Amino acid sequence: MSITPDSIQILLNSDDFGDRLRGINQLRQLDANIAFKLLKPLLTDSNVRVRYAAVSQLDTIGKVNLEESLVLLRNLLVNDPESDVQAAAADAIGGLKLVEAYPDLERSYQQTSEWLLKFSIIASLGELGDLRAFDLLTEALKSDTEIIQTAAISALGELGDTRAIPLLLPFVSNPDWQVRHRVAQAFGNLSGDEVKATLEKLAQDEVEQVSNEAKYHLNS
Repeated sequence: MSITPDSIQILLNSDDFGDRLRGINQLRQLDANIAFKLLKPLLTDSNVRVRYAAVSQLDTIGKVNLEESLVLLRNLLVNDPESDVQAAAADAIGGLKLVEAYPDLERSYQQTSEWLLKFSIIASLGELGDLRAFDLLTEALKSDTEIIQTAAISALGELGDTRAIPLLLPFVSNPDWQVRHRVAQAFGNLSGDEVKATLEKLAQDEVEQVSNEAKYHLNS
């Protein structure tokens, strides 16, 4: 049976949330403008898994209408009752590079106690590429939650702001190799003599993944 807008609409209108999830997945096979129109009602679905799946699709489908995507994602970030959906909204804001939503991301980070939402916001800031995020990322580096701290390392690298260099240097000797690996990735996006010297040090790391990452950036 061929997949058409009408066949997907039947799934999206089903009382079975599993059907609605299947319909959302099939939207990838449609023209993005049609998919965007069909997706919007699912963003306020009664089932959290359906809302989460719908928001996640906006990361790509939303490109056809960035202005409306901005309005929808801002609303979901602030008003959805589930932190999973809010986190997906933060991810999509970063993926779509909706820099207008930076103040909303910062405010949500400061107001929430949910680690998943905090993590998603910090992880999205690297993709967003807005230099206003530097201070918030600096704050996140001091988080007691290691996964948030690690996300901040990556985001600071993606941001490409050389002010991050002295902030990241203490993590070069972190006992967790995965943190050192993130540092090597981050320094790969920065430049300068100190960056080169740090990558040369990381290239001698006892863990192969870390040393290989540093060597890659030294040779690229």
